[in-house]
Amino acid sequence: MTQRDLIIIGGGVGGLVTASVAAQLGLKVTLIEKQPTLGGDCLHHGCVPSKSLIKAARVAQLMRRAGEFGLPSESFTVDLGKVNQQINSIVDHIQHHDDPERFRAYGCEVLLGEPARFLTPHTVQVGEQVIEGRRFVIASGSRPFIPDIPGINPDDLLTNESLFDLQQLPATLAVLGGGPIGLELGQAMSRLGSQVTLLQRGAQLLPSEDPELVALLQEQFINEGMQVHTNSDIERIEQHDGQYEIVDRNHGRLRVDRILVATGRRPNIEGLDLDSAGIETTSRGIVVDRRLRTTQKHIYACGDVAGPYAFTHQAEYQAGLIISNAVFRFPKKTDYRIVPWVTYTDPELAQVGLTEQQAQEQGIKHTVLRFDFKDVDRALTERETTGRVKLVTRKGKILGASILGPQAGELIHELVLAMQSGTKIGDISAAIHAYPTLAQIHRRTVNTAYAAKLFSPFTRRLVRWLQRLPG
Repeated sequence: MTQRDLIIIGGGVGGLVTASVAAQLGLKVTLIEKQPTLGGDCLHHGCVPSKSLIKAARVAQLMRRAGEFGLPSESFTVDLGKVNQQINSIVDHIQHHDDPERFRAYGCEVLLGEPARFLTPHTVQVGEQVIEGRRFVIASGSRPFIPDIPGINPDDLLTNESLFDLQQLPATLAVLGGGPIGLELGQAMSRLGSQVTLLQRGAQLLPSEDPELVALLQEQFINEGMQVHTNSDIERIEQHDGQYEIVDRNHGRLRVDRILVATGRRPNIEGLDLDSAGIETTSRGIVVDRRLRTTQKHIYACGDVAGPYAFTHQAEYQAGLIISNAVFRFPKKTDYRIVPWVTYTDPELAQVGLTEQQAQEQGIKHTVLRFDFKDVDRALTERETTGRVKLVTRKGKILGASILGPQAGELIHELVLAMQSGTKIGDISAAIHAYPTLAQIHRRTVNTAYAAKLFSPFTRRLVRWLQRLPG
């Protein structure tokens, strides 16, 4: 029986980071990925292809808006097959960074194309091979959740795993789900030429985000020609003449050419035989402690399969903690108080810390500072004025930040650093921000906290008195 220091199940970012470091430190590492390639969902079906599609859709939208810049505009038809061909070429290029031979050169054993399953808490089976390990990392990721709707046929549906194989742009498209994936892909497909209808089960798109900013984003979707149905209650799906008819109790009947399902994710834990290893799970995934240990302390889990967030940057963060705990044996715990995330719509929506609504629900005394992009000169020159910054502050420090606007995913990090370091808003105001940049909005936002005092009657009287002084 083969014996290893560390066995990693899953070749996404969490597994790859852990395997790379552990192998280069001289541990006997085995990396197991059931797919024929490394990279995980982020590379093949998530972050990389979706952001490539979003960029293509943004270019198409800018071409339609050429007249706003004093440029000639022409009508055009999008060839989705060519768009996806370019997207897949980007995936293939990045795939070289995840070449199995690179990891084998580090001394890591890489097993592809066969799933792993636990036989005991210290052994797994891969194909016909049984491998024994001192420690394990489960980083098996997640997959799209398909809702149980009468008449739904999973084989006919589009998900983030099949969308990038499409060769023809559907004339009409229904998107089930108002979360980040549904909004990003829905807006992209709309801009490429599909007539898109978003169907969200709840009362608000992006229910975890700031309602005020989500309302502005929804208005942007509608202005671009998308249909938005909140409080959707789908009774069944029928097929008629090669199309799908969605019967919605609250919105009537909707006939479309294709349906894209983006109703959430489910952890990939089936088939691992976790019961044989004595690992506790819930419907949300594998139960871990703050050191990312499962109920078997020598077995760790990270990424989508462990939660609490399904972000690639969280999986990378967690992999670093596992390296500290499992490789260096230096105990280190998770800290999710300052975790940024971004919904890559246009405009983007970025969030870190508490929203205004969450601060209210927690009974935290706070002050909200706001500033609109329409009053930022760089946003005006870019013709990208939709959006707003909201800062939730207390005693001069930032408890949370919400940004809807151009490049919000880049802008959020100044505020992340301010929160991480305990920087006060006065320091942001004092910092010189280059002109003209979008980042000036941070300084303009925090300065609203001082405007009332600066121009108060008392300050005006003080200034008049100071002017009488000699010198």
